[in-house]
Amino acid sequence: MSTTPEHDGRMAKMTFATVYPHYVTKVERKGRTKAELHQVIHWLTGFDEKKQQELMDRKVTFETFFQEAKLNPNARQITGLICGYRVEEITNPLTQKVRYLDKLVDELAKGKKMEKILREG
Repeated sequence: MSTTPEHDGRMAKMTFATVYPHYVTKVERKGRTKAELHQVIHWLTGFDEKKQQELMDRKVTFETFFQEAKLNPNARQITGLICGYRVEEITNPLTQKVRYLDKLVDELAKGKKMEKILREG
């Protein structure tokens, strides 16, 4: 599934620091914790909580965020719809990675078990 160049450009230029509070609000509103959110981000990117905070302090774009990440090899197992796009069919690599993160946050907020979110079985 192709996204538009404008959409991909917006994804690249968004900063992790501006989106992160929305992730926190979304998961906490559904009874999940910030610690669980950090665990999900760590699983996908390899960034521990300290590194996540550093990236926010530096106000890095998602482009830089994912350039510095060590994407989990099981990230390809993330499938399904998010924001009207089928994650596994997104052709732009950066946009796909951002949508992987969105999908994981969505699954966390929907109450999915952590082992399922982290593709452990």
